[in-house]
Amino acid sequence: MEKRTVGPMPYMSVMPTVLVGANVKGKPNYMTAAWATVACMAPPMVCVALNKERYTVKGIEENGTYSLNVPSVKQVVEADHCGLVSGTNEDKSKVFRSYYGTLKTAPLAEECPVNIECRLFKSVDCGSHRLYIGEVVEIHADTSCLTDGKPDIAKINPIIYAQATYFGVGRQVGNAFSAGKGYRKK
Repeated sequence: MEKRTVGPMPYMSVMPTVLVGANVKGKPNYMTAAWATVACMAPPMVCVALNKERYTVKGIEENGTYSLNVPSVKQVVEADHCGLVSGTNEDKSKVFRSYYGTLKTAPLAEECPVNIECRLFKSVDCGSHRLYIGEVVEIHADTSCLTDGKPDIAKINPIIYAQATYFGVGRQVGNAFSAGKGYRKK
């Protein structure tokens, strides 16, 4: 297989599309982000990298809380809209119906099948972006998206982001922690 260098960039082949929710000046605001991932298992933590200029950053820093809302492919128009416009210029509090959970200051988008409430654990200045690491306080999941009491990716059908394109979830190709058992040394 021939390889070619393509230069340094923050490349990951696919990333989840999430809506970062934060109260800014007392109003819920949602922004679209794809730079989110798991940060720690125990205690459970997730993180998201946000450009320091984003309006939502003000709310995270003001309250010390935020949410990561996982939209379904059914919400691709609304989710993309939240990334196209800034809360500085447009009130996005009505794009989704907001409710509040345990933290009371991290807005959760009711229409999204999964909502993750986070208490800010730490923020790290990484240059153009700030990494917000949040301790997961609670996960809210639509009952129609659960299998055996856990969120089911096939039922959620989250929006996947890759190189300025949105995708849905494809077919299953194997089971983690068992597919590799079929490996045979070459």
